Amino acid sequence: MDVARRFTANLAKHGEEYGLIGPLELPRLWTRHILNSVILAPLFHVGRVGDIGSGAGLPGLVLAIARPDVEFVLIEPMERRVTWLNDQAAELGLGNVTVMRGRAEDVGFTEGLDQVTARAVSALSKLIPLCAPLLRPGGELLLMKGSGVTAEIEAAQKVIRKFKLADVEVLELGEGVLPETTRVFRAIAM
Repeated sequence: MDVARRFTANLAKHGEEYGLIGPLELPRLWTRHILNSVILAPLFHVGRVGDIGSGAGLPGLVLAIARPDVEFVLIEPMERRVTWLNDQAAELGLGNVTVMRGRAEDVGFTEGLDQVTARAVSALSKLIPLCAPLLRPGGELLLMKGSGVTAEIEAAQKVIRKFKLADVEVLELGEGVLPETTRVFRAIAM
């Protein structure tokens, strides 16, 4: 909890300067961003997880704090954000974090990732083609989405079939516990 508070304080202090959060986000940083991210922690299992478009470290750094038993690879194309992510991982003592500068479609792994997550990156029809190729067979997508996720799934049916995703479902996390429900698109790569 202390590490999460330190990260939140750092984000509040430097987030706007680095272009990570807008000024209107400060009052709801803990509830809208930190808790919204950490609620996913039980969905991850020991292995290697990619966070696409890590930006401010949401959800990647938050999940790395909550799950020190999981290896997180934060993938971010913007240099100033990569600097932020590396600095935070070092300052917070997160030995389970590796930061890669690049676009998801340009990074490669000799062995696929066990799970891939993303938050506020793109619609599923564009996000799945970026994330699914990074998974090993049997790997899992856990993509944070908004209230329009059902419509996004309908619009993404072609790419869901193309990338052979199975067991597609939407999880609603934090209902009755958090001010806003967190929706997660979950699918398995065949």
